[in-house]
Amino acid sequence: MKDDSEIHKLRMAPRTTADDLVARIDKEQRAAGLQREISLEKSLAPYRVGSVPYLNAVPLTRGIEDEIVFAPPSQLAGMLHEGHLDAALLSITEVLFSDKYDILDAIAIASLGEVFSVFLAHTVPLEKIRTIDYDPASLTSVNLLRVLLAERGLKTEMQPMKGAPEASEAVLLIGNPAIDFRRASPKHEIWDLGAAWFEMTKLPFVYAVWAIQRNKETEQLRRILREAKDFGLDTLDYLIENRTDYDRSFRKDYLGWHIHYHLGMDEKRGVAEFVRLLKKHSGREVFEPRYVA
Repeated sequence: MKDDSEIHKLRMAPRTTADDLVARIDKEQRAAGLQREISLEKSLAPYRVGSVPYLNAVPLTRGIEDEIVFAPPSQLAGMLHEGHLDAALLSITEVLFSDKYDILDAIAIASLGEVFSVFLAHTVPLEKIRTIDYDPASLTSVNLLRVLLAERGLKTEMQPMKGAPEASEAVLLIGNPAIDFRRASPKHEIWDLGAAWFEMTKLPFVYAVWAIQRNKETEQLRRILREAKDFGLDTLDYLIENRTDYDRSFRKDYLGWHIHYHLGMDEKRGVAEFVRLLKKHSGREVFEPRYVA
């Protein structure tokens, strides 16, 4: 039989401080994250996937960045249309104007209100704008602006931007160039299209989705894209801390507040309303979206 002192020794455990516990949890989380990253590496082959080189898309390609073709939205649309890609993170309008693609369900780049990186910058009142210069990178932002203006009874000529945006009376900007412009405190007034859409519809707006080539075997590809998104959102704090785009405070607000990445019932209602308004104002054939899990 063990004496009391021996029993006491057996029951003793190293004292764990709060800092020790935090360090251990952090170590375990980093190890788990590394394992997820390793499992995603080189997982896309033989599929070819494209995404945009903007900060707002970073969480959707977590762990598969080295396998992604990065290009502006309009270039990605051309590559997907020509069959050079099996999937691409496309402006929602590119999908709605084509019957060749399915939309990967549950994933989107969307906003409920102000999006910050899609806006019309103008130096005269909206009603007096004669011409709007636009960044031709995104078809969605152009058509969203047309819809918003048309619903206000306004029709304005639009043309691709040729010079510096600062010189324009009215200019439509998206993505990182829009962020750069806005953070430079321009003389222009900013009409945030996400906020304008929410004010008009009380619905989220979906800017981009994973467009998948229709009638192809893509079950594995869809699974990988879902896993990459889950990994990105689970490690969003890590991305905010370790990215070098802009400053940490901005990254936290932008990725954690202005943008969200789910495609649920409200977002689909927003897409349905955009479809209705595109049919009303675009003068083009608009296809109903088809979502695939």
